[in-house]
Amino acid sequence: MRILLATRSRHKADEIRRILAGVEALEVITLDEAGVPEAPEEETIEAFETFEENALAKARYFHERTGLATLADDSGIAVDALGGAPGVRSKRFAPARGLSGQARDDENNRYLLERLEGISPEDRTARYVCVAVLVEPGGTVRVFRGEAPGIIVPGSRGDGGFGYDPFFYDLELGRTFAEITPEEKNARSHRGKAFRALALALEQPGAGAVSSSSPQGSGS
Repeated sequence: MRILLATRSRHKADEIRRILAGVEALEVITLDEAGVPEAPEEETIEAFETFEENALAKARYFHERTGLATLADDSGIAVDALGGAPGVRSKRFAPARGLSGQARDDENNRYLLERLEGISPEDRTARYVCVAVLVEPGGTVRVFRGEAPGIIVPGSRGDGGFGYDPFFYDLELGRTFAEITPEEKNARSHRGKAFRALALALEQPGAGAVSSSSPQGSGS
């Protein structure tokens, strides 16, 4: 089976490929490898209020452009003291505009800590959320959700991972997601849980399938 991975993030693509590496006869290709040129409207695809809707919109958009089975995810961090923010706006949480890559990650983290100033450590609980959606030729849609609990620490720890990882502390491991190995992260993370559920569904046809008319459902 050949699947188009609808992301332009090298970090995310590498993580997902490691998680799905055990699925027999599965070829995962990125947008760049498939020769899909970047278009300005890609920035407006994820305009919805839930991870499920955003992931579905992205998967459908690239499926319609290529005709390939397309896999997309929407993920983010939900902080309880902020009412679940930044949530679906995790990638563009900080008010600063015109930033990309590490510069945007740094500004998002700076803004998150600013918003949490004065909040006690025990009240900085949070969870990473990932929803993965696979749109297949013929209209079948499969939806998978994974979550990982943690707390937000006041200072950066570790130099691995990406995004909010240096500040997302796993209480059971006693380290941030930036301090653990890729293998440990895949075993614990929201993305690992969602994509392992997807891998299981690919190995067991029919698992995790939902109507193409609805973004709801879970294969996790």
